[in-house]
Amino acid sequence: MGAAAVSFAAVSCRFGQVTVVDSVRLDVAAGEHVAITGANGSGKTTLLRAALGLHPLAAGTVSVGGQPARCAADWVRRRREVAWVPQRLATGFFPLLVEELLASAGAGADAACHAATELGMVELGARPLHTLSGGQLQRAFLARAMGCIAAGARVLFADEPSAALDFAGQEQVARLLAGLPVTVVVISHDRAVTRACDRVAEMAAGRLRVVA
Repeated sequence: MGAAAVSFAAVSCRFGQVTVVDSVRLDVAAGEHVAITGANGSGKTTLLRAALGLHPLAAGTVSVGGQPARCAADWVRRRREVAWVPQRLATGFFPLLVEELLASAGAGADAACHAATELGMVELGARPLHTLSGGQLQRAFLARAMGCIAAGARVLFADEPSAALDFAGQEQVARLLAGLPVTVVVISHDRAVTRACDRVAEMAAGRLRVVA
């Protein structure tokens, strides 16, 4: 299976009575890489979480490969189609190990382990997630996403995947993302990452515009 197109059609989301994503429209072609920038609180993270069913849609639809998600079974399918690198990496109280996180990529576990080696995580497999630094957590979740892509995910959503890394780490992540043969929507303020994308869009006060 190749890359899949992603379409945000008049998407709105709320927290209570406050609209945090306001009628966003964005079409991403299959295989295209798009970066979304914008100030904290502008709605970027909520937009991607809504595309995965992790935040309710107040209006609009998000389609992957031309298929919107309208029921629980659709959201289950969506989460197989889309690899996800979250920004707020909740490690929880259960001592999940790095190697267990990588194994959760299922059929792509070997690819996740290979990516972890490339990202300098090879010696950290037995470490609980809650003992890792922010940069190490980002690398671990990014490696898992690479495994999910190997297992068949056709889209990657990534939320600030290089924010906790030094300049060398940011360049490494930018090169890794640029080489992916899938559709990528990445939230980032990192110039190395945004330069590697085909287009850049900006969010402000819940609204989105393509700026490059």
